[in-house]
Amino acid sequence: MILDKGSKFAHMSVGEIKGFEGKQFVKDAIGSTSCEISFGTLPSGAAVPFFHSHKENEEHYVILSGEGRFQIDDEVFKIREGSVIRVATDCDRNLKCTSEDPMCYICIQAKEGSLGGFTMTDAEVTERENRL
Repeated sequence: MILDKGSKFAHMSVGEIKGFEGKQFVKDAIGSTSCEISFGTLPSGAAVPFFHSHKENEEHYVILSGEGRFQIDDEVFKIREGSVIRVATDCDRNLKCTSEDPMCYICIQAKEGSLGGFTMTDAEVTERENRL
């Protein structure tokens, strides 16, 4: 749900993370042009119902709650709240919730090798009246 929108920003909400269920992609809702972000939950014992890979985009998974297992091709490892996983292109991936409570995660998808600048190499400190 879009909450605020201007010519240089869009602000939306997927609701409270603690009670979030399902999968929500946000690219179209906020007009993103550089990456896709999605929020997902898996109930206890559930896995994503399919493996998938990407041709151009790497994915970054941020586990917000719960724990489970992550599989990349034939490698499997444990994940839990606070885990951050980068998955390259051209490999299969999937995840499963093994905790009693649901697993909630964010997935960020962006073109592999496209990050040209970041933090202070792409930013500059500016002067502006603080209205916060």
